[in-house]
Amino acid sequence: MKVHLDCFPCFLRQSIISLRLGTKDEALQKRILKNILPEIQNADLSRPPAYATTFIHRKIRQLLGRDPFKEIKSEYNKVALGLYPSLKSIVEKSPDPLWTGARLAIAGNVIDFGIFTSIDIEGAINRALNNPLAVNDYSTFKDVVSKVSRILYLVDNAGEIVFDRLLIEALVSAGKKVIVAVKGSPVINDATAEDALEIGLSEVCEIIDNGSDAVGTILKWTSSPFQEAFRESQLVISKGQGNFETLTGCEKKIFFLFQSKCDVVSKELGLSIGSMLLKKS
Repeated sequence: MKVHLDCFPCFLRQSIISLRLGTKDEALQKRILKNILPEIQNADLSRPPAYATTFIHRKIRQLLGRDPFKEIKSEYNKVALGLYPSLKSIVEKSPDPLWTGARLAIAGNVIDFGIFTSIDIEGAINRALNNPLAVNDYSTFKDVVSKVSRILYLVDNAGEIVFDRLLIEALVSAGKKVIVAVKGSPVINDATAEDALEIGLSEVCEIIDNGSDAVGTILKWTSSPFQEAFRESQLVISKGQGNFETLTGCEKKIFFLFQSKCDVVSKELGLSIGSMLLKKS
């Protein structure tokens, strides 16, 4: 994945979303936007878009003096927790809890306020459970899961991690050791250790952070402990489009679970926007 011409308006739109969440002061919004235009202008076209968005959001947080997504992250953790009991019941009653947990984890990827200003969680759940996936490598996924004992699970967004919990619980119930990796510090609405604790994930599995504030997982920017966990894992489950951008092509057994949310990624995959994928590396 490399930066495409169509990424530039998206960089700008994501910046505006972030600024409007971070402050109601329109003069400050405009001042910061002008200050981050050089980051957009100087985006490295040879790298995945996640590199540029990392620099952009790092500067936005610096100039705002705060994390603009903090409140909405907590809000959607609570929204998703409200859905958890009924979704958990669906998984438990399923003839294949792993299948249902995976589908719901993909549905949860719709919770992304770095890209969207509104979301339809119920619609995403219905599509994930009842419609075919655009890319469906589930049979291979199930087979690989049955043969491994140690899984590294890379979560994506706050709120979404409640849906991840459903799949993680299914994996743990199947006797798997699951280690969940969150971001080392805030970036967009990506999940951090604070979010994992808020939704009770630490009661289910081990939580580590990747030591990074990068969008996706840029391995060279992560901590040594995370890199060791990545190397030692027998299987990596990767959530979200940012992780797909930064880890696709990596020589590791990875399954990508996400929704294709932009023209560039969708065209790269030959799919329509909004497609749901469970894709092997």
